Amino acid sequence: MRASDRCRPVQVAEPLQAFGAPSPDLADVVSHSAERRALEVAAGGHHLLMVGLPGAGKSMLAARLPGLLPPMTDDDTLISAAILSASSLGFTLAQWRQRPFRTPHHSSSSVALVGGRNPPQPGEITLAHLGVLFLDELPEFDRKVLETLREPLEAGRITISRAVQQANFPASCQLVAAMNPCPCGWRGDPSGRCRCSPEIATHYLRKLSGPLMDRIDIQIELSALSPAELSTRGGRFGEASATCSFAGKAKPIANLMAARPTTSAACARTARRSCASRERDSAGRHANTIAY
Repeated sequence: MRASDRCRPVQVAEPLQAFGAPSPDLADVVSHSAERRALEVAAGGHHLLMVGLPGAGKSMLAARLPGLLPPMTDDDTLISAAILSASSLGFTLAQWRQRPFRTPHHSSSSVALVGGRNPPQPGEITLAHLGVLFLDELPEFDRKVLETLREPLEAGRITISRAVQQANFPASCQLVAAMNPCPCGWRGDPSGRCRCSPEIATHYLRKLSGPLMDRIDIQIELSALSPAELSTRGGRFGEASATCSFAGKAKPIANLMAARPTTSAACARTARRSCASRERDSAGRHANTIAY
């Protein structure tokens, strides 16, 4: 070996960066300033429930929450990769340093959501660890399935016990749920297309238990934008995710939750008052509708 070869500098590999596509940007959301603010507060580690008509933007807002969360640390990245590697889905480089965003269908079983089988396998709440678990059409989930989420959401982990084996899985994720105000979805719409009686709408909302709702810190109601509003504001973009309060700040979620406790409480109180007011107005408008 020549002396020049021995003295050749060694090239150090660059650390792995995010391989996946960037998260959807909050700048795509037109108007909805109060809902955008609620999403920013939820990025501090609070569970969120959005109630609104079809097309109001519930799923669009939920998909943009991962972009508001702090970047994943090296330890968080390795933990997330290990969880995915242990699951039947496996791990790909496209998921490196990407916050998990899980969207199970409302027909999912309790085993699919919290884990099970023999030997124990992680469920959706574990696969969403350090990320977001989005449950669309929340009342359409089986009530018993939703009740299994109560303990993991409170403790941040879940224990699966079998006759000869017990497994502890992490389950520290942010729950984001979306639902319609009634079975047909149009209760409160100015066009009056809803034909649900107040009793039917109340029964629909009662599919969600009180203990589960108590674990959801922020509950907001979305109103759909009219085509005229969308066309007049089509050229105007909102604030980007990169410039929002929690984006780009590598702080633990626990610190972010402690940073704005009064803001979250005020937002929740405002949302409850708004929902109660609109429910009274809606009940008056629909008192003479046809029940089915």
